[in-house]
Amino acid sequence: MPYLINKQSTYEKKTVCQLLEMAGINLNGPEPWDLKVNDDRFYHHVFGQGSLGLGESYMAGYWDCKQLDVLLYRVLSANLEERIPHNLRTFIHFIKSKIFNEQSVKKVQQDIRKHYDLGNDLFKAMLDKRMIYSCAYWRDAKGLEEAQDKKLDLICRKLQLKKGQRLLDIGCGWGGLAGFAAEQYGVEVVGITLSPEQASLASQTYSNLPVEIRLQDYRSVTEKFDRIVSVGMFEHVGYKNYPKYMSVINNILTDNGLFLLHCIGSNKTVTHTDPWMHSYIFPNGMMPSIKQIGAAAEKYLVMEDWQNIGTHYDRTLMEWLKRFQYAWPNLKDKYNQTFYRMWVYYLCCSAASFRAKKNNLWQIVFSKPTNHAPYQAVR
Repeated sequence: MPYLINKQSTYEKKTVCQLLEMAGINLNGPEPWDLKVNDDRFYHHVFGQGSLGLGESYMAGYWDCKQLDVLLYRVLSANLEERIPHNLRTFIHFIKSKIFNEQSVKKVQQDIRKHYDLGNDLFKAMLDKRMIYSCAYWRDAKGLEEAQDKKLDLICRKLQLKKGQRLLDIGCGWGGLAGFAAEQYGVEVVGITLSPEQASLASQTYSNLPVEIRLQDYRSVTEKFDRIVSVGMFEHVGYKNYPKYMSVINNILTDNGLFLLHCIGSNKTVTHTDPWMHSYIFPNGMMPSIKQIGAAAEKYLVMEDWQNIGTHYDRTLMEWLKRFQYAWPNLKDKYNQTFYRMWVYYLCCSAASFRAKKNNLWQIVFSKPTNHAPYQAVR
């Protein structure tokens, strides 16, 4: 038996080494993106569990890398995720996504709170002053604060906001966009979120503006709005609910209204997310494809404009990583070392996915078929 175990271990190590070499990564090599093995259990985790094992073994300290984002960029660019095996946990998650509605009203509330209620102190330390937790717009921007303001202004201009209009922000986060739109464009804003932590802070922050923050699911909204925006929320809707989502937008948007969807998008049509991301960061999250968005919207809405700013997310995530690591001494008493490694891996893996163009960031403007006014796209 020891001989068989040793033989299996040797095979696993050889296979993992060969896979990494395809991406130009050498074990214990001299380059800053090379992987340094601290514990031989690393090989078994990656061989048996693929991307899930790669992330879990990093969290456990089985390996390190000086330039983790570059390593993960190389892994994704070489399509290694398609070459490593998928374990039983991954298969079960896939089957569940096919059979069940993993983003039901009850379930999505639980999933949202697991991430967004981790603690406002964490997100305050990592994000800009408005606490915008979505891709910034770096065109001519000198820093994160300016880049996020440019993104907010771009959204408002695309929506053609005018004083006196009523705007619904679906998935309003900590209220940054709602506050900006009310302050800079004179609109009345209703922001909805499923996170009590976000709702509480947003309500306090923007109490002096015509901004109302509600703990509410988009499926229960019934009143009319001149404009609707959703930033970084559609990734939590789930493919089974896309038609319902677009139906709700159609029902609550005025005849001459505009809707802007800002979301991460996948090059491929899938029904579930990466197993590591599902297990540790965004439970039951998933990124839509062009095909899925188009199929859900075609009965209800007219697509006016579609912009991809995915490369801007790479820079945004690396800025968040820098701020998180700088703030860690003040956070570590609340969040342990495993959390630190998990969060670093999450930010680096996400940045790498946009750098490799595995993921995109789309801003899509829709109107209703009843809106016959010409639309002029802005950038």
